[in-house]
Amino acid sequence: MNRLQHASSPYLRQHAGNPVDWQEWAPEAFAQARDRDVPVFLSVGYSSCHWCHVMAHESFEDAEVARVLNDRFVAVKVDREERPDVDSVYMGAVQAMTGHGGWPMSVFITADGVPFFGGTYWPRDSRQGMPGFLQVLQAVDTAWREQRDQVLGSGQRLTAHLQAANDVGEGAEQLDPDTASRAAAVCVRAWDRDLGGFGTAPKFPQAMTIDFLLAHAQRTGDSAAVDAAVQSLEAMSRGGIYDHVAGGFARYSVDARWLVPHFEKMLYDNALLLRAYTHAWQVTGSRRCRRIATEIAECLLRDMRHPAGGFYSATDADSEGVEGLFFTWTAAEFDEVVAAVGEDTEAFRAFYGVTPAGNFTDPHHPEVGSRSILYEAGRRDEDDADFSRRVNRVRAALAERREQRVHPGLDDKVLTSWNALALGALAEAGAALDEPRYVEAAAGCVRFLRDTLVVDGRLHHTWKDGHPATVAAFLEDVAYLAQALLVLYEADANPEWFAWARQLARDADDRFAEIDADGNPTGAYFATADNAEALLTRPKDLWDNATPAGSSVQVDVLLRLAALTGDSEYARHAERTLALFAPRSEQAPTGYGEMLRGLERLLGGPQEVAVVGPPDDPATRELVGVYRQRWRPGSVLAVGLPDGADGPDGPDHSGGGAPLLDDRPLVDGRPAAYVCHNFACQRPVTDPEELADLLG
Repeated sequence: MNRLQHASSPYLRQHAGNPVDWQEWAPEAFAQARDRDVPVFLSVGYSSCHWCHVMAHESFEDAEVARVLNDRFVAVKVDREERPDVDSVYMGAVQAMTGHGGWPMSVFITADGVPFFGGTYWPRDSRQGMPGFLQVLQAVDTAWREQRDQVLGSGQRLTAHLQAANDVGEGAEQLDPDTASRAAAVCVRAWDRDLGGFGTAPKFPQAMTIDFLLAHAQRTGDSAAVDAAVQSLEAMSRGGIYDHVAGGFARYSVDARWLVPHFEKMLYDNALLLRAYTHAWQVTGSRRCRRIATEIAECLLRDMRHPAGGFYSATDADSEGVEGLFFTWTAAEFDEVVAAVGEDTEAFRAFYGVTPAGNFTDPHHPEVGSRSILYEAGRRDEDDADFSRRVNRVRAALAERREQRVHPGLDDKVLTSWNALALGALAEAGAALDEPRYVEAAAGCVRFLRDTLVVDGRLHHTWKDGHPATVAAFLEDVAYLAQALLVLYEADANPEWFAWARQLARDADDRFAEIDADGNPTGAYFATADNAEALLTRPKDLWDNATPAGSSVQVDVLLRLAALTGDSEYARHAERTLALFAPRSEQAPTGYGEMLRGLERLLGGPQEVAVVGPPDDPATRELVGVYRQRWRPGSVLAVGLPDGADGPDGPDHSGGGAPLLDDRPLVDGRPAAYVCHNFACQRPVTDPEELADLLG
């Protein structure tokens, strides 16, 4: 047993039984490396990473590998989800050295944290042109002892490169409104018109790119943008990347047609996809998109929620040591389940693509044989109510049978940033789909975060049962939560959420914004706060990767606050960031989906809608319902009574709500809607049809 048995990270604890003498990232590990005059071997991964498990089984559980690591290195294990700052710095190094990155990430660094050699997965022994891990360890040890000057020189050059790469570069002097249209055109050209999605295998869902295209289409009427977005969403929902039994998406597809996934389910993917499917339904009325949004939300609430209200991070791809075993089916078992509920086995085999030969085998466990990944091989008619009932009956039976299997591992740590994505998506879906349970779950998650992740007045990044929150918040935590609180405020009109969002937005600008030599903000943001642990470089959020960059989300937050408060300083900060990233966004738009969605909010707004009246009043709800009939990516909504106005129980002095409500009275004692565009307001209306006309 090594030193990881008491770690808060489930990923680290997975390695507690390794013969490798793992340590957590801490000053003591680097002091030991300095005292012993050996390099640090840094291994970074996460609990649901399939190839992390493979490398662990092949190498980290091997006695000979452990002996070499323990004798000649100090081995440090990091959960990339718990320490995204460490991951960001050294992933940049690996990408610079090898031209690519991924997990597991394996980096050799000095006791001063300087990287000098690295890669990703290495097999224990050399194969298929890949060096074996033992061979790598021996070569690095030899170079460290016999070619120290060259090793240190390489590290210094790499450090200089990383510091230069952390610079955003020159932005646009002023924003060009056509940037969004040119970026959308690039995305449409990258769209796979036959199979959906963008690019080739492996294929990732690209939810932020899709959301940008939907927002762009709402503003401009660009039919190609909406076609690319919706066709991609529909194609993904038919493929094996989607869990046709219980809902929710796997991380990505290894093939171009969405059939074979890596089966891990990540909270952030499903949150971002829930948002995209909700918006697609609002934009197009697609019943498929509405159904998938509902199934994702139900998956989150059923399978990913902590009893106290937060959300777990991920479920694993493997169970019983076999990839996809939990999710795949033999034809015989599938037939047995379908027949038991009185359905036609041949018809449902054809519908779900189940064959005796199967379509998936874990290459590391061929003895298990080939099994079938369920996918929608037959086209489903969303308007066929009878067939939908039959499908739901079969799904329920399959789910019941699947529950009897050994479940994949659960990464049960709670991350503030990913929880914010989930609660924001649930709040928006609940409001749009008129499903109060989703909004209530979002509010419960906020209360959980407030009660467990705020320590001594400061937000923190990660929490797990039995482990106090000790990792300070990153920009992603602060910005994502501010955005989610503003979305939730629109959904349930609780002024607490608005007040907290303003505090978080101020915190992001105070502690994370980059300041130039003259003391002015550049528009860029650091991933870590100004008082965080000093790493080799202070990483910045430079692009929208698997999750949005904190800087991109901060743009959305600032533009929302500008519209809700009337304070143009928020908008100026947002426009500065948009201008800084405009050249990058236009050149590589699929890497800046969230930033471009922020640009669409700027170009499409601000449209401010204040519905003045008690939130529970049926007349208030009817007006709000009109607003929610469409997705309005350039708009904000505030609902409630202005501070001091007469409510049903007398004057309301609760305060804390959006200034957008101020000085807007009821009309003849009735709830009223005030619609403003670019801070110019129309006359208030009390009739829902008149509001629909004003909103357009």
